[in-house]
Formats: sequence, C-alpha cells, structure tokens
Amino acid sequence: MNQNNLNEQKNDNLETENKEMNNFERSIYLIERNLQEITPQDKINLRKIVMERPLVIYWGTAITNPLHVAYLIPMMKIRDFLLAGCEVKILFADIHGFLDNLKATPEQVKKRYLYYEKIIKTVLSQVVDLEKANLKFIRGSEFQLSNEYSYDLLKLSTLTSIRDLKRAGADVVKQSENPMISSLIYSNMQALDEEYLKVDAQFGGVDQRKIFMHAKTFLPKIGYKKRLHLMNPMMPGLNSEKMSSSEDSSKIDFLDSDKIIIKKINKIFCEEGNIESNGILTVFKYLLFKFFEGRKILGCETYSDLEKSFSEMKIHPKDLKIECSKLLIEIVKPIREEMLTCPELVKDAYNRK
Repeated sequence: MNQNNLNEQKNDNLETENKEMNNFERSIYLIERNLQEITPQDKINLRKIVMERPLVIYWGTAITNPLHVAYLIPMMKIRDFLLAGCEVKILFADIHGFLDNLKATPEQVKKRYLYYEKIIKTVLSQVVDLEKANLKFIRGSEFQLSNEYSYDLLKLSTLTSIRDLKRAGADVVKQSENPMISSLIYSNMQALDEEYLKVDAQFGGVDQRKIFMHAKTFLPKIGYKKRLHLMNPMMPGLNSEKMSSSEDSSKIDFLDSDKIIIKKINKIFCEEGNIESNGILTVFKYLLFKFFEGRKILGCETYSDLEKSFSEMKIHPKDLKIECSKLLIEIVKPIREEMLTCPELVKDAYNRK
C-alpha cells in the first residue's frame, strides 16, 4: 500500500468514527485520543480555548542521538492535532542537545540539526500532507540566545533551587550526584520555550511530566501564564523499560536495514501464550495497530484481539515475529531510502555510512 492510500484510509476511518460529532466535539476527540495523561484543569481550559479558536501547540525534540521508530508515536499524535485544526510548532532544540550531559558538542549539534530536520520531515510525511499542514518548524537557537530570553532565564534562576531543577529533569536529563549546571538549566529553558513560542500547550511523552509541572509552577512567578500539557505514552524498548536512542538493542532505528530489523526482532523473548513482558506484543500495541489503523493484522482488527489470540496460542511466536518484522520494514524502508539519498548528511551527523 502506498503512502497516499494509507493516509486516505486513515482519513476514512476518522470520518467513520466522527460522523456523529460536531466540529467542536471532533476537535476535542482528536486532541485527546490516545493520550496517557492530561490534568482535569487542563481538560477544562482546553475546551475553553477550542470553543473560541484553534489551539496552538508545540512538540520539541532535543538534537541528540539517531531517531528510532518510537518517534512515530508523537508524529501520529501531531497528525491528530492537525486534523483537529490546531496550529502545530515543532521545536528542534539544538541548544538542549549539548546541555544534556554533553551528549554532543556544539559543533556536532550543528550537523545533527540538519539530520533531524530532514528525518523529522520525512517521518512526518508518512502520516501528514506536509504541504497542506498548519505546521511550523523552529530552531531553538533562533530565539533562545536573545537578550530577552536570557534575561528571563536569569529571572527564573533566582526562583528555582538545585533541588527544584534536579527533580524536574529527573526522568529526562541524565544526572549525577554532582550534576553539571547545563543539565540543571535544561528544565527552566523548556518552561520558557512555552512563552517564547507563543503557544497554548506543550505536547510530549509522559516522561516529561515533571518538567511540565515545573513550568506550571514557575512561569507564573515571572508573569507568564500556565500552559496546557498533553502527554502521550512512552513505547517500551524491545528489551527495556523505554525505547532509547542511546541503547541500540532496545530500538529499531529508522536507518536499520531490513536484515538488521529482522535480526533484532528475532532476538526478542517471546514465549508462546505468554503476554507478560513480551517485547513483540509491545510493538504491535504501541505502534503497528496505530500506524496501520483500520487494517487487519494477522486476522485481528484490534490489538486486544491479537493479544487474546496469542494468549490462547492461536498465533505462534514465530508468526508474530515474522509479521512484526514485515510491518516494521514497511514503515522504515521508505524513510531509510529517503535518508540515504543524502549520505553525507548521515555521515556528518553520526559518522555512519
């Protein structure tokens, strides 16, 4: 199935789901569906905004390691926001990329920014018509080095303690007993980004929750309003709690070859009938049934059907792995092929061929 047909199929499914809803109800449904968390007060405020005008929301990504398939989860949610009529801003957080425990030097980040811009747009094009989307791409260093931003960052530093900042970044920023100051100011910068991007809401993984609550607490103390925060679930790794860019065995990279994808999937523990701690089922649950929405997989219309069939031993682990590999390759192949049209971009960013 080509990408245009896939997007048309997804649109048809949404039309069927939403035919009983008015525009307001449809927008709220699309904004909130598949989220893991949104606070009750944010739900109330969301409805007030959407009743009056389109929601303005941003999603940011720090420029660090190569991207993997779990990034499709926020990409699919961004698609929902766009279908709901939202204005979406994507922040390429280049400065954050080297502040976080020096995962990359400033010089490396400049090269990786070009890679991130290319691959994020390529991945998004799998689920969104970029030419028609109300979507803006912004580089953090375009505004984070301004005098006004720097002054606000200093004001925030007079209000936040080391304890506040360590707590806020605990689930996102790599920390040690004696952390670098750069890793501590990360959370204050992410809070300030909400104001300088002029948004109503910030969207991110549930691992960002402490940073989001930090922003809610401290932005009003320097005269800025609280924003809404929408959180999507985090896709577990193939063999760990979270799919991580820095742990190769836990992820399927967008540049992985078909052979490597099959090899990684075949290595995952998958006991017949056992649905607990099953990395293969995780891929179906968080990614494949959502990406191929409306398409039967191994004869099942929903993930719940697949899990039930597997638990009843109607589906063998080998067949589950074969289907998982096949569908992942279907997703990754066009992205990988597009990225490999720019080999120097990949080589410069990560010294990969």
